[in-house]
Amino acid sequence: MHPETIEALLREGLPCDYLTVEGDGQHFQAVIVSAEFAGKSRVQRQQRVNAVLKGHFDTGVLHALSMRTLTPEEWEAQRG
Repeated sequence: MHPETIEALLREGLPCDYLTVEGDGQHFQAVIVSAEFAGKSRVQRQQRVNAVLKGHFDTGVLHALSMRTLTPEEWEAQRG
């Protein structure tokens, strides 16, 4: 799987204000900024992302994804 494929899947299944995915074909890192994360815990946010990619995790096509999940406000605060 390619980072661009994961990015496209996430954009299709989750409204994103900002999204970037990097990886080596096995392990991937994502920064996902979505207003949908407002009021949700870190675990709930990750569960939402994992739900979008569930089929790919289940088949083993996607092995590992580490993620930072932020609201637009959190993203702006971190960027200064």
